[in-house]
Amino acid sequence: MIRRNLAGLVLALTLAAPAAGFAASDKPNEPELWRSYKGVSWDAAEGGKEDAASHQAPIAGLHFAKDGKAFVSVPRWISPAVPATLNRLSTEDTSGPAALTAFPSAKWNVTGGAPTQTLRNVLGFYVDNTNNWLWALDMGFVAGEAEAPEGGQKIVIFDLATGEPVRTIVLDGVADRKGSFLNDLAVDEQARVAYISDSGFRSAPDNKTGIIVYDFNNDSARRVLNQDPSVQIKKDVRVTSHGEAVWEGQPILIGINGIALSKDGGTLYWTVTTGDALHAVSTEKLKDASIAAADLSASVKTIARLDFGTDGIMVADDGAVLITDVAHNGITRVDPATGATRLTVAGEGVFWPDTVTRGEGNSGYFTSSNANNHFAGTVKPGGELSNIWRFPLSAK
Repeated sequence: MIRRNLAGLVLALTLAAPAAGFAASDKPNEPELWRSYKGVSWDAAEGGKEDAASHQAPIAGLHFAKDGKAFVSVPRWISPAVPATLNRLSTEDTSGPAALTAFPSAKWNVTGGAPTQTLRNVLGFYVDNTNNWLWALDMGFVAGEAEAPEGGQKIVIFDLATGEPVRTIVLDGVADRKGSFLNDLAVDEQARVAYISDSGFRSAPDNKTGIIVYDFNNDSARRVLNQDPSVQIKKDVRVTSHGEAVWEGQPILIGINGIALSKDGGTLYWTVTTGDALHAVSTEKLKDASIAAADLSASVKTIARLDFGTDGIMVADDGAVLITDVAHNGITRVDPATGATRLTVAGEGVFWPDTVTRGEGNSGYFTSSNANNHFAGTVKPGGELSNIWRFPLSAK
């Protein structure tokens, strides 16, 4: 297990202060507990027996294909022995352990194979329903490794119909094998351009943060806003979860984390976990290699001030940015036009709202990975719950 001195790898710890822009009288709605699993299982032959290492295998990422299939990531932050880091989730089962099947195969999910031909540690991924692809972002390192092996940091694009790789993009040239933490990605499905957040957790306190822009059509990757203030940590921020300081005396230093595109693909939004704002920039400027770094930095806008830390974000059909709010155990909604914020969904049973995504109809879903307690080592064998919550995406 990773020691606590690597706790900076944990995702999305938050501040204790209430979110700006909503009054105490604005009561958030309770999310629906859509699925609750006691641990995880990869062995259907065992009749859904809970994996003995479930307490080291939190479900963090979640996305749905257009046919309703659910995919989840189980990062190898805590244990390199997690059987598969990218998986199909059977949503037919509503009790017992989460029934997972390695995607696209068990062979692709081994840690001992060639780094460019296996998925070593996936947190962020994206289901591209326009092209029927899945973009898997591999952080490269697994628990216990000080450095990602050459070729380990990458994107692998899979065909959802066949499971075959469409393309593998090694990111070593635009990421640091010791200091990077390739956290999440947003994809413009029409333009086939991916935007990747590098939180730089492993290089704290001077995090090697940045955004990586990958153009599929040109097969080119560039690093932009490298250690820019808009993607970098704020060292005076202290974070809490469920009203309590997490690892008192050991500040969590997490850079750019959640990342999402506007519906027209023209604006990229992001938040910094150890930060206090929602930022945005024109994607045209991000894609323009002729723009000087200082000019690109100057074009970044602060959309809203946030009095809470964050993890995943998404953009709703009406343009609102939905942000997982760990301090208040739910989802805060931001109007980009005004910067107004409102806690719309929250529940005391939510522990660490992680990835937020769209599902069927007008429903949003989010995982609660309990990441802070996993990294603190307080989730004991037999005590892990993998919860997925559902809420309406409308503004009401």
